[in-house]
Amino acid sequence: MSIDRVVAILSDVTAREAALYWLIAANLIGFTLMVRDKHRAETGGWRTPESTLILWSFIGGSIGTLAAQRLIRHKTRKQPIATILIAIPMLHGLGAALYLSGFFPAALTA
Repeated sequence: MSIDRVVAILSDVTAREAALYWLIAANLIGFTLMVRDKHRAETGGWRTPESTLILWSFIGGSIGTLAAQRLIRHKTRKQPIATILIAIPMLHGLGAALYLSGFFPAALTA
């Protein structure tokens, strides 16, 4: 696929669609990183740094990392990461609620 074809495809994507695609990808990556880290913890392999897990949670993968944390019972008791991985989606939810309520000035929402 040529660069021109990629640019043509992306030019038709709205900002909301791009945000949705990003959130889907980030959550899948966050979920996968947690599952992979759990598997490697059990088998003695190379571990994913906690900072990487936190970063993916913060940049949009908070639901995926939190879901994996709960489903596979990974990093549920280790502090402070357990608290951080719970706090991030709460902060995302607060930000979304403030955005939807019109709290942010028009300059930030344009």
